[in-house]
Amino acid sequence: MHVTGIIAEYNPFHNGHAYQLRRIREMHPDTIIAVAMSGSIVQRGTPAVLNKWRRAELAIAGGCDLVCELPFLFACRSAQDFARGGVRLLAALGIDTLAFGAESDDLAALSRIAAAIDAPETQERTGYFLRAGKSYAQALTAALQAAGLAKGNELHEANNILAVEYLRALRSTRIEPLLILRRGAGYHATKLQAMASATAIRQAMQEASPDWEALASALPQATYQALRSAFPQEIPSPDALLRALRLRLLTMDEAAQSRQYGLSAGEGLENRLQKAAAHAATTEDFLQGVVTSRYPRSRIRRLIPHLLLQTPRDLVAAADSQGPLYLRVLACSERGRLLLRRTRRTGTLPLITKLSAVLHSGDRLHFRKLTPLQQQLAFDTWATELRTLSLPSLTGADDFTRSPSFWKS
Repeated sequence: MHVTGIIAEYNPFHNGHAYQLRRIREMHPDTIIAVAMSGSIVQRGTPAVLNKWRRAELAIAGGCDLVCELPFLFACRSAQDFARGGVRLLAALGIDTLAFGAESDDLAALSRIAAAIDAPETQERTGYFLRAGKSYAQALTAALQAAGLAKGNELHEANNILAVEYLRALRSTRIEPLLILRRGAGYHATKLQAMASATAIRQAMQEASPDWEALASALPQATYQALRSAFPQEIPSPDALLRALRLRLLTMDEAAQSRQYGLSAGEGLENRLQKAAAHAATTEDFLQGVVTSRYPRSRIRRLIPHLLLQTPRDLVAAADSQGPLYLRVLACSERGRLLLRRTRRTGTLPLITKLSAVLHSGDRLHFRKLTPLQQQLAFDTWATELRTLSLPSLTGADDFTRSPSFWKS
């Protein structure tokens, strides 16, 4: 049995994702494709455009075989932590190959960068540039350029950054990388076209009257129908969480700040956050009030859900040490069942198909008494409830009532 892994958001599943799956099938016709997918809150810190069960179903319809949730404590993190969490989860499924896209097709060059990042001299140079006020991405790029390993802005391209982090995470495994050159619009491009970016698609869904004709050409039919059915009541609003964020920040005392993941003692970020929250009329206003070269937009946007969920710093540290502690199935094809059966016999992590067998809603009230597995899982469920708060109507999919979708071919 050959298994190919993918770490994805599918936010939403679009033509570029379908192209990647076709390329995988061309190279490995009989492979089983297993996906570690972010859940209700995605890596950039925003609620997913569709709920995680619907996105998993669309992935199966598009050609994947098994979709498991990447726990929130890894999904809503930096590229490095996102990649490490995804690789560790997929390694527990026994994948042979990890497929990923990038703006560069030079695997050797990306591998050299991945190997160099952990070298002491690179770490020292990166630290120097960080102390000089650069963001992490800027500092790392400068360090690699100083070493002659980065000639331009390779690490300013989102998929190149992830590719390098995947390769870093793979260095401690026997999993083979499979690089697929990304086609179509850039990650941040906002124009709709046949190979549009997920950014452009999400931006179109924020319009009062989306351009459905243009969206139809940018999406597989199943995704188009799902978005059309979800609009507008099941599409998150970009500013829906701002009032809750303002309340959270304006009521945080020093004790709460000391426990909060994403805030460091003596850094002063909490003061900028509180000042910006007090005056912001929109989420964009808030971000503009906080972002500096030291505090990049990506970091602040990712911090928002952690602030709202009061993610403890020690919990994140424990999760980084332990890795994902379960394989929670969101959707599965008939071929995927073969992998599930093997994983039940030989896998290193427990499979979860029924949440109530592991965690009940009321258990979360006694969070510190939960096992580490239950604590990771509790945050997945809170992330789902946070996404529900971002919807025009306070009704949505519930972790405690939804079951995985098992598809028949």
